[in-house]
Amino acid sequence: RLQVFLTNTLEPIEPQKNLLLPELSHEVEEAQKVKDQPILVILGNPPYSGHSRNMGPVARASVQEYKKGFPDLNKPGQGKWLQDDYVKFIRFAQMKMDAVEEGVVGIITNHSWLDNPTFKGMRQSLMQTFDQIHVLDLHGNAKKKERAPDGGDDQNVFDIQQGVAISLFVKKPGLEKGVWHAELWGKRQPKYEACVGSEFSKMAWQKIAPIQPLFLFRPWDGALASKYDEFWSVRDIFAPVGDPAPGIVTTHDQFAISFSKEEAIDKVERLVATSNETEARRLFRLCSQSQWNYQEAKKKLKGGDWRNKVVPILYRPFDMRWTVWDSQVAVHRRERVMTHLLAENVALITSRQTKGETFKHVQVTDKIAEVICMSGKTSNNGFLFPLYLYDLGGEQTENLAHDFRTYLDRLYDHPYTPEEILGYIYAVLHAPAYRARYAEFLRIDFPRIPFPEQASDFESLSALGWELMQAHLLREVPAQGLGSYQGRGNNEVVKPRHAEAEEALYINETQYFAPVPAQVWNFHIGGYQVLAKYLKDRKGRVLTLDEINNVEDVANVLAFTIAQMAAIDAAYQQAFAIGG
Repeated sequence: RLQVFLTNTLEPIEPQKNLLLPELSHEVEEAQKVKDQPILVILGNPPYSGHSRNMGPVARASVQEYKKGFPDLNKPGQGKWLQDDYVKFIRFAQMKMDAVEEGVVGIITNHSWLDNPTFKGMRQSLMQTFDQIHVLDLHGNAKKKERAPDGGDDQNVFDIQQGVAISLFVKKPGLEKGVWHAELWGKRQPKYEACVGSEFSKMAWQKIAPIQPLFLFRPWDGALASKYDEFWSVRDIFAPVGDPAPGIVTTHDQFAISFSKEEAIDKVERLVATSNETEARRLFRLCSQSQWNYQEAKKKLKGGDWRNKVVPILYRPFDMRWTVWDSQVAVHRRERVMTHLLAENVALITSRQTKGETFKHVQVTDKIAEVICMSGKTSNNGFLFPLYLYDLGGEQTENLAHDFRTYLDRLYDHPYTPEEILGYIYAVLHAPAYRARYAEFLRIDFPRIPFPEQASDFESLSALGWELMQAHLLREVPAQGLGSYQGRGNNEVVKPRHAEAEEALYINETQYFAPVPAQVWNFHIGGYQVLAKYLKDRKGRVLTLDEINNVEDVANVLAFTIAQMAAIDAAYQQAFAIGG
């Protein structure tokens, strides 16, 4: 017979035999014999599935190797994507190559593993096993909204959204060791032609040198990376609260998030008044039973204690909503971090990654926040770093790591206040020169903060950053003469649009905010176009007076932000002479 077998590469023989018809058991046994033998060549196009169905103990354990030496990958949620099926297939191939002197693996997969921080241990491990690694990045990542370098369309070679890469792993002692990278951009057909018609040796291979801490499998400025790695990561600056946490996940925003305090109360009262779960699910889009139980929620909410827990929540940039601080309403509350924002406090919000987006991912809040307050892309979630911590007795302490505090006090021979430090960090993260210089690094991990040699430069940036923070908290709204609400109508948001020639932001045919310059209308925080997002989320609703005033305030604050960022940039460039 032709020696081709049906098998699940990732599972041992017994689980597969139990699932198959008796006549296929022999097929499984023969396939297992092949899998147990030394293999010299492995080729494949494995499935890409972050929510893997191959979660048996053998498959799960196989990728534990990729966490060794990286404690952060063992923390809850951090190593999730290592369970993707294609990662397990690569690990299977690697283990087979570990058992032979020479071998080759050729595989096409999701290309995320080339530079995503989660796969740093995987990249390091593969470099230890193989003598030569060649990766051809075919790009085409619609999720990242990838564009070709010339600004044109970048198409996938498959009918999928996830970008892909071809990887060739070679184990042969005596070869020149290293990692080589090449890439293809643009239309699908030219990519096909390049893959079929090009000789391997004539591809535009660039030898790269993956280094700690991320071991990236793509070209980048190693000297700049080494310099950037010397800066303080925000996760290390605010270490005492523990690992950073993203905003809360209610699991059912339609029920748990409200436009007013009264609406939040009404929703819970309506849920408690239902007679059965079917009725409740007709009222609200409630989450699955695995995370939330209707009977338990109704029983606990009947007591009424939740009425004292109705709190504001930052839902989107400058969009404050209401929720009930109770796990029967907002299921995943990230209490380790969020409880500190129920008292007087302020927190920096930034993202660990900015997939498919340019870094604009910094906000500030004095309230709890929702997980996608920064971006609709879940990979770019907003993580919160409170400035202060509160113990059970209500005692306040600064949330600054001891090592960082010692470093800063010695650097400037002066103990700056937590507010001054946060103001400085906020300024740096808003400096266009900083964002441009370190764009590659800001895309893949938490921001790192440089500190100037001169205390005077620190103080100048700190003052500018603190002033910007007060504006973003809407505590001090700078008068810019923008966003006056005009026209007659019923205040319903029908179709938000910006009329550039008029500098007017219309909510319907007759009512608008003006003047609103184009640069204010187009201003983004994180992945959101701020004013557009605020109004589109209210489409079909009648704006309240508070919401009208908020749009006016935000228009003025955004104009101030644009000007303040220019001032920050000048101070930043003076402080570092573009060396930081």
